Amino acid sequence: MLFNTPQYLLFLPLVVLVYYCLPKKVRYIWLLVTSYYFYMQWNPLYVTLLFSCTFLTYLCGRILGSLGAENANMQEETGAERKAALKRKACLVVCILLNLGILGFFKYFQFGISILNRLLSVIHVDSVSWGNDILLPVGISFYTLQALGYLIDVYRGDIYAEKDFLRYALFVSFFPQLVAGPIERSKNLLVQLKTPQSFSYENLRKGALLVLYGLFLKMVIADRAAVIVDTVYQDRAAYPGFYVAAATVFFSIQIYCDFYGYSTIARGSALIMGIRLMENFNAPYYSKSVKEFWRRWHISLSGWFRDYLYIPLGGNRKGRLRKQGNLLTVFTVSGLWHGASFSFVFWGLLNGVYQVVGDVFSKIGKRFFEQIRKRREDRENPEEKAEEHFSTVLFRTIRTFLLISFAWLFFRAGGMMSALRMLESMFSQNNWTILFDGSLYGLGVARNYMNVLLGSILLLFIVDYQKYHGKDVADVFLKQGWWFRVSGIMCLLVAILLYGCYGELYDIQQFIYFQF
Repeated sequence: MLFNTPQYLLFLPLVVLVYYCLPKKVRYIWLLVTSYYFYMQWNPLYVTLLFSCTFLTYLCGRILGSLGAENANMQEETGAERKAALKRKACLVVCILLNLGILGFFKYFQFGISILNRLLSVIHVDSVSWGNDILLPVGISFYTLQALGYLIDVYRGDIYAEKDFLRYALFVSFFPQLVAGPIERSKNLLVQLKTPQSFSYENLRKGALLVLYGLFLKMVIADRAAVIVDTVYQDRAAYPGFYVAAATVFFSIQIYCDFYGYSTIARGSALIMGIRLMENFNAPYYSKSVKEFWRRWHISLSGWFRDYLYIPLGGNRKGRLRKQGNLLTVFTVSGLWHGASFSFVFWGLLNGVYQVVGDVFSKIGKRFFEQIRKRREDRENPEEKAEEHFSTVLFRTIRTFLLISFAWLFFRAGGMMSALRMLESMFSQNNWTILFDGSLYGLGVARNYMNVLLGSILLLFIVDYQKYHGKDVADVFLKQGWWFRVSGIMCLLVAILLYGCYGELYDIQQFIYFQF
């Protein structure tokens, strides 16, 4: 069941209505039933994988809880405590390996077979045949990481081991964020599920507004931009040079609005029921560095890798070279998490290289400009920190956007060889005039729809500018006069209905991150 379908727009109100009619102590059971129903709309058989992940991590969590919390001071441990610590580690490792094994089979088995066959062809050995295609279960990468995060938190003593299996099952399968995040932490979501809230009109208003804005991002911007991107990427011979560059920039907008739209609908759906999911995006395209971008993009995944991989590897505590190696490792793993393809691995590695290079040059630049900045501060006001000029901020923001967009090409291309061919096509012609002569209107989107798309993107960047500066735009909007609120909501509805649902070239599009 997709968020951008009439079925979901009927499903959500029904779930909410029954939810608030039930006593608080049994509401979570209703949400669990509806969450499993929601997931089974894709493939009922794969609900067994969701249940297996839930059962394994629940059982391991109970065992970890019974063995006590981790002792930070190893020297003070008694013999019995050391044995308990070994049992805890063994339990944790076994459960992690089992869950990652299931994820690896469905997501990377065929990728591994293809690599093996390439190696066998080099030494002239017959390839290994695998006759059956493995269908990737929707959301498996997300709920697996969420369950493993809970398990590690229990192991560290950061969260209690949940005793109620049904409540824990809801934590893993909560339908708004089940298939594409945000990857919630147990300290946030699990605790909220234990203490359901009463109905709140303010939560209803804000939640419904978030759902509406998320649909606008997905159906008006992302799905329209997808037409342009697909037109160019599927026929690079007909659209070389700056067509590829323009399509790649549009893909940067498409993937942002597609994933941000999903996360916004998820947050809104949960908020209507009084459950606050974490913010997954925070105006990432206003970032002034790649490092800042990854603090603002897919925040739940970045935070997961930071807390459960980067820091355990040593983080930045083992010296600069170790820090840079850890960064490259984390981003390479992140690329592999996104997909079983060398292009995804390279995309992740490239983002890691961006950060390593940026870190090196920031140290050099800091030393170079230190004296100039100090003199300026002393001359103007020694008590105030000098602010960056607008031109500097603009340059750094555009530079970061272009670097990120270049990396997105490898993400979108569908394979490493396809990405290299797209790069070759992009640099094959210097046809920069197509950006200004109206040629972009011939990329599958009619002129009037293209103008609506460009206007919608402008609205997106205005909203994100306010968000970048710490304002909750939804709260600000809801505090305005009734005529302003009604006008704004009607404009979003009209845009969705005319240019999203019933407009030219309309087709219900799956969210991009469902494939991960």
